This record gives sequence, structure tokens and C-alpha cells, in this order.
Amino acid sequence: MKPPIVNLDALNPQPLPPQCAPTGLAAERYAPRIARIGAQFGARKLGYSLIVLEPGKRAFPFHHHRVNGEMFFVIQGAGEVRIGSEQHAIRAGDIIACPPGGSATAHQIVNTGTQALRYLAISTMLSPKVVEYPDTGRQAVLVADEPDVKGGLRAVFRASDSLEYWDGE
Repeated sequence: MKPPIVNLDALNPQPLPPQCAPTGLAAERYAPRIARIGAQFGARKLGYSLIVLEPGKRAFPFHHHRVNGEMFFVIQGAGEVRIGSEQHAIRAGDIIACPPGGSATAHQIVNTGTQALRYLAISTMLSPKVVEYPDTGRQAVLVADEPDVKGGLRAVFRASDSLEYWDGE
């Protein structure tokens, strides 16, 4: 059996697959390259990935999780993290904690530096995943029996578009 050890130098972060990649104007702002480390070792309860952002790019929209917590460890580069209503400078060696919760725990990392920003993203993998995006009023729910399994239930919506409980019954 191969030991569950990998060196960061051996990882090859890749752009998001076409079905998940941002399009239109979003493609100009969001361009993460990701190496999903946990999946290589069969991790089921904890997700860990290496994320690489080029200058001026973001990995994901400003968001918060209702169920899962995240932690980021900056390996190389500099940037900013927006947490709630505040912006904070970040640099190599920083650890960023983003517990589950409401809009005060919303977060987004941006590479404001001049070189690639590399960081580890570590998160719990509890289902359902419930994510809210305060800037756009969107919500997302993902229910899957296994992490990163295709299928299950995935919905992105605005609460204002939600049906009443008894509609159509």
C-alpha cells in the first residue's frame, strides 16, 4: 500500500473542469487551479486541497458555510482575505480560520500580490453542504452520500425564488 504522504512539489494543480469553470465576466475574476489532495487518499470526512491563484484572481465568490468549517494556510505569496465586512492582508505563513455560521463568517481570498498565491484549503466534509453568497443573495445546497460523487442533489437558487411548502400539492 502506498503511504498517505505527498509533497507539495509533486502536486499538479489544474483549472476547474469545464462543467464547473466560470464563464463570461466571472472567468476574468475567478481562475483557481486546484490539486485535490484528500481524494488521492480516500479522505471522506476532511477535505484538503492545494489552491493556486495568479495575481488579480479569486478562487470562489464571497461565501459562507452553514455546516462545514474551513481553514486556509498560506504557503507562498500575498493577498487579501475578506471576512464578513473586513479585509485583511495575508502572506506566507498565515492561517485563516472560517468556522461555519452566518454572513459574519463569509470569506473570500484574493491574490493582490505580484506572484502566484498558493494555499492549502482544509474543510470538514459534512452533508448537506449549505453555502450562502451574501453579495448576490444566492444559496446553494449539495447533498451527496460521498464527497465529490457525481449525482446526489445540487441546487443553486435565490430564496426569493423559493416555493411555499404546499405549492403544487
